[in-house]
Amino acid sequence: MKYSIIISPITQNSNATEHAFKFIQSILKDKSTKLFLGISAFFVANALIAECIGGKIFSLEGVFGLSPANLTLFGEKGLSFNLTCGVLLWPLEFVITDIVNEYYGPKAVKRISITAVSLILYAFLMFYLAMHIAPAQFWVDSKTADGIPSMQGAFEAIFGQGMWIIIGSIIAFMVSQLIDVTVFHQIKKRTGEKMIWLRSTGSTVVSQLVDSFVVLFIAFKIGNGWAWSTVLAVGVVNYMYKFTMAIVLTPLIHLIRNRIENYVGAEAAEKMKREAMGEAAGI
Repeated sequence: MKYSIIISPITQNSNATEHAFKFIQSILKDKSTKLFLGISAFFVANALIAECIGGKIFSLEGVFGLSPANLTLFGEKGLSFNLTCGVLLWPLEFVITDIVNEYYGPKAVKRISITAVSLILYAFLMFYLAMHIAPAQFWVDSKTADGIPSMQGAFEAIFGQGMWIIIGSIIAFMVSQLIDVTVFHQIKKRTGEKMIWLRSTGSTVVSQLVDSFVVLFIAFKIGNGWAWSTVLAVGVVNYMYKFTMAIVLTPLIHLIRNRIENYVGAEAAEKMKREAMGEAAGI
């Protein structure tokens, strides 16, 4: 008598699920994958927080107890380092960009940048909906004793950034990211593995120059009718801060690189960098 083995669809599905689970586990155990997930999460969260706190303007001179700079540029007088709180976090985005560029390549940078922009747009959509939902009257009047006549007005003032500012910051972010990726790898092609400080700082100062003026042009020249002299003057002041931060944060690149190579191992790190450069050849 001949016997045939019949494998039921349930058994097949169970085996497929088990193989898929083991495959996912093997991926998550890989140190380079875990590292990328952690870096990506920080990158996206940092970008989102920077956008959310960007509505507050602070005085850089005031932080250090100094008098306003009162600069005169392009005929604009009384310029000082009055910056959005977002600039406290944006320099870290370019540090992370360079690290991802170094070990994972341009496609990975584009992927996390698109993810960050998508979630920022989603966040602002939710802010918009929250601002336009009918508020409870007791909540609107709940802080009048503390000098806040309307909680609804306060809520809108905090979360209601202008549309042109949102559009300008997102376009400037994407354009500067692409420029950072390109300049970084062009420098690396000429210097090899040496001088990471040069490709990191060099790509950042170039991309931040573009970022500084693109966001002002879209948000304030197009969106609010600023004069060209004002756009140029404010852009230069902003870039002076960003340029300085790019130099100051250079040692952080070396610190992060050393931590990464200790975590994944020297051999794995070299393999990651070779693959990243191979990918960059197709930019």
